Amino acid sequence: MSALEAIQTVQFVTVNDKRFAVIDAEEWEALVEWLETLEDLQIFKESYKALEQAGGDRQHAGWARWTDVRDDID
Repeated sequence: MSALEAIQTVQFVTVNDKRFAVIDAEEWEALVEWLETLEDLQIFKESYKALEQAGGDRQHAGWARWTDVRDDID
């Protein structure tokens, strides 16, 4: 299911003069995953742009060496 399809399944309810959006938990999780993917893509684009501006020099672009960070990754 796409994010747009998940958003279109939202139902609205009113309780005590407050309006709430109700969505299936699985669809909510799909939306969160979609947003996380968008965030990852933005980080990639910014990192790649920095690398291009550094002429391909990873250290100059501020990239960490894999051997320095690999043990920090879960």
